[in-house]
Amino acid sequence: MAWLILLAAAAFEIAFALSLKPSEGFSRLWPTLGVLVFGVISVALLAKTLDRLPVGTAYAIWTGIGSVGVVILGIVLFHEPITPTRLACIALIVTGVVGLRLAGAE
Repeated sequence: MAWLILLAAAAFEIAFALSLKPSEGFSRLWPTLGVLVFGVISVALLAKTLDRLPVGTAYAIWTGIGSVGVVILGIVLFHEPITPTRLACIALIVTGVVGLRLAGAE
């Protein structure tokens, strides 16, 4: 169950990060509120997992999934560039997240 909560926390982390751009430096109300709400929910869910998962593993997976999700959605939603280097870096992050999950204890 802790892993599912961690995935939900990562999804809210992605929503948090993606809300930053439309907030335009926190000058637009609704996207700014999204940043705040998504960020608080993400951290709260992450905190709920820490009684079952090692903090280093949980945090690394949370940020890794968040990073990969933001890069992929940035490409899709904001037409950010797709380069071989970016794709290789995404693959490295995914490899690290999978490795931590396989090496982690529940």
